[in-house]
Amino acid sequence: MTQDREVEDRVRQRIRSLRNAHGWTLDEMAHRCLLNPSTLSRIETGQRRIALDQLAPIARALGASIEALLDTTDDEDVIIRPHHDTVSGMSVWPLTRHRDQNGTQVVKMRIPARRKPNLQVHPGRDWFFVLSGTARLLLGDREIFVETGQAAEFATMTPHWIGAHGGPVELLSIFDLNGEKAHLRATPTLAKARRTA
Repeated sequence: MTQDREVEDRVRQRIRSLRNAHGWTLDEMAHRCLLNPSTLSRIETGQRRIALDQLAPIARALGASIEALLDTTDDEDVIIRPHHDTVSGMSVWPLTRHRDQNGTQVVKMRIPARRKPNLQVHPGRDWFFVLSGTARLLLGDREIFVETGQAAEFATMTPHWIGAHGGPVELLSIFDLNGEKAHLRATPTLAKARRTA
């Protein structure tokens, strides 16, 4: 199958899926994009090639852009292959390519036992989920143990520190920009991973 044919088949599938998502029959869709229902049916089934002058009104009727219908993104834009690094004795895997519009980043962390507490303060909030082990959270003068399968969220203007209790702990963490600066001091590998991601 040629690349052009693959793109056209993908566009046909998107048109049919979006039409069905709107709950429209072929007649309703054809009326909205000013096409003959049989023409639209042949376009969806592959019995007719899609002309650009047909694609524009179809996209408009579906509330999509032509670019979205023609998008050829492959798995390289979907699959994230995390780069491993060590930051302050912790193993860190960034799991997002870019920060979202709120500036948050998702990371997996493996924290070894026997790290000395170093309480920090920064604006924002931190959140983590314990994948395995037990996390020891120091929050001001409180000591909180967060077990496997539990999550913690807290304001970071309170002095805080996260460590392991009774052995290593693995966490899934979401940091805003302030939390990332405080907890994930950029090493050359992490900085390079962010530039190339």
